[in-house]
Amino acid sequence: MLHTPAAITRLSKKIGYSFKEPKLLLQALTHRSAKGAHNERLEFLGDAILGFVIAESLYQKFPKQAEGDLTRMRSSLVKGVTLAEVGRDFDLGQYLILGPGELKSGGHRRDSILEDAIEAIIGAVYLDADLPTCQALILSWFEQRLSDIKPGNEQKDPKTRLQEYLQGRKIPLPQYDVIHTTGQSHNQQFTVRCITSVLANEVITKGSSRRKAEQSAALQVLALIEQA
Repeated sequence: MLHTPAAITRLSKKIGYSFKEPKLLLQALTHRSAKGAHNERLEFLGDAILGFVIAESLYQKFPKQAEGDLTRMRSSLVKGVTLAEVGRDFDLGQYLILGPGELKSGGHRRDSILEDAIEAIIGAVYLDADLPTCQALILSWFEQRLSDIKPGNEQKDPKTRLQEYLQGRKIPLPQYDVIHTTGQSHNQQFTVRCITSVLANEVITKGSSRRKAEQSAALQVLALIEQA
């Protein structure tokens, strides 16, 4: 929404990197709904770099942990919700370049768009500088989260935790069904029903993707089990 030279300078200070080629940052901020070169290719590149940097950091920090624990910790750090939080730390929403439809629908606040922009910025920094610079920047962004993270069950996603809980008690696995879908293809909302024999009533939740709705349903089922 703000992409004047002064605004770009402010954003550069927030993210901790000043671009030699500011047009790369502008592209990273440009959603596919807007005119001009958008950020999807940069997002593809940034996603791969982010995964590598976080994986290497966890590998060094936890030399005795098994692959499964490392994978779960990495997933919790690079998942969309976490990246959207990083974006909000930078007030990134106000700098996004969106098409009219996304502007009207509040796209500058949407997790998926913030997540994509963060990954695209990483890709842009890599192209503007080099891998060591990009790596140092990512580690500065994730410093507190990397410091706080610990291996263990809490890193598993809700569906996995619910499945393991039920399997451990020889209870049939839950059934997830999409019962309603609304919105256009780029901005859909899924309503999911979860049925499990451990609860008398079905659980119904919503999410911006089927996966997110199912994870939300599993989390609610776990909460209800704890309350029982």
